[in-house]
Amino acid sequence: MDLLFPLILVALLVPMFLGMRRQKKEADKVAQMQDSLKVGDRVTTTSGLYGTVVDADDTSVDLEIAEDVVTTWLRAAIRDVRVDDTDDETAGDSTEGAESTDSADAPAAAAAEETPAQTETRLTKD
Repeated sequence: MDLLFPLILVALLVPMFLGMRRQKKEADKVAQMQDSLKVGDRVTTTSGLYGTVVDADDTSVDLEIAEDVVTTWLRAAIRDVRVDDTDDETAGDSTEGAESTDSADAPAAAAAEETPAQTETRLTKD
């Protein structure tokens, strides 16, 4: 009976410790991703908004959510950096759909390769 209490205690503490380690690793991975944001990254916010980073400083990022529509967000609100997900959407389409998507991807690719000076010029035009 004297040995039962320490065994129960260990059985409860070990999973809790392992869970905390996993959670800490995930938090570190997210923090590293948020610190490495750069202009042109396509991101998703924690509220589900899709946007492209047009400016970033230590605590916030400016996201372009539509043409000429820029909003400011805290870095902590960025959930993930999206990879080019348009390939997944067109995988089941016919070749005609893929051709039209290729021409639609050209502006997105150009925006991703836009320099900060070009982005500022585009955003400040009247």
